[in-house]
Amino acid sequence: MKFIQNYLDKYREKFEKGGPMEKWAPVFEMTDTILFWTNSRTTSGPHVRDSLDLKRFMMMVIVALLPATLFGIYNIGYQYYEALGMQATIWQMFWYGLIKFLPIIIVSYAVGGFWEVLFAIIRKHEVNEGFLVTGILFPLVLPPTIPLWQVAVAISFGVVIGKEVFGGTGMNILNPALTARAFVFFAYPGKISGDKVWVAIDAAKDKVVDAFSGATPLLVASNSQAGSSAVNHLAEYQFSFMDMFYGFVPGSIGETSTLAILIGAAILILTRVGNWKIMFSVVLGGYLTALLMTFAGGANAGGMFTLPAHYHLVMGGFAFGTVFMATDPVSASQTEKVKWIYGFLIGVLAILVRVVNPAYPEGMMLAILFMNIFAPLIDYYVIKGHIRRRLSRA
Repeated sequence: MKFIQNYLDKYREKFEKGGPMEKWAPVFEMTDTILFWTNSRTTSGPHVRDSLDLKRFMMMVIVALLPATLFGIYNIGYQYYEALGMQATIWQMFWYGLIKFLPIIIVSYAVGGFWEVLFAIIRKHEVNEGFLVTGILFPLVLPPTIPLWQVAVAISFGVVIGKEVFGGTGMNILNPALTARAFVFFAYPGKISGDKVWVAIDAAKDKVVDAFSGATPLLVASNSQAGSSAVNHLAEYQFSFMDMFYGFVPGSIGETSTLAILIGAAILILTRVGNWKIMFSVVLGGYLTALLMTFAGGANAGGMFTLPAHYHLVMGGFAFGTVFMATDPVSASQTEKVKWIYGFLIGVLAILVRVVNPAYPEGMMLAILFMNIFAPLIDYYVIKGHIRRRLSRA
């Protein structure tokens, strides 16, 4: 590593202001600070001055994502061999999942990184570190059968429209990864809707094809008929509560295992990178709303109305969105009081979309994006209220 550092120091002046390679300074700085600790310090907003630079801060989020990522890779292989009806070792399942997952994350980082570097060169500023997290978050909220060209188009939309048009990291009002996922959902709903997620056997040709005729637990629960129980309908597909908690069900790559996500949540809370108030309030809002919907539905209700409240917490993207999306330090609320309101309303809206709208059983993405838009407005009025009360005391 000393050799690499000496090599970079030797050519540093060529990339500094006035040097022949000045316009490529963002690329040089990005390489240098990823490999080594930076000597530069924050001189202005929006970030708090601290001994921990932003790249290291973002790396803690990536560490917290590792349990969900590793299990998601394994679950791809598990669902594959389950569809085939074949026995396989843990290594075989993991290896198959890795082969499916690697191209998605490579495309996400390569295409998204291209836009980050391009905007950094044009604006003559450092490469935004926030993409270290966006580049891995986005693949984790996708099904493993997503076409790679759609990954490239969607991450381009998420980075450019969701972040760069606002000024880059620290200035965006929307979560870029969720913006990219929303683009895929509305532009190519057939690839991400949940009814064709994994793999199955083509009986006519006796070979594996990239389409699974089953469904995710959310879709199964939403399709339960009036007067029947969603839990019983899930049981017909062998989806138990514990299977959904551990993650042995079809779904987006990183969203299936609530247990792995909770491990990531513990890492974020202990390192004080993620905000526990937002996480807790999302769960509280979602749970109370689910209880209310179950009570309001009555005995003759169908679909999600008959689903017990605690089931909602382990299904779909609720847990993943709560821990890794709602807590985004840029697009989330900034004041302590509003964090409770912001999280609670995300939970409420997510369950309302799930239960009331039968055409769209997953509401977490839309709930977070909706509250991303309103968080600055609520922050503004809370701060104005604080100022007004303090002036009245003065």
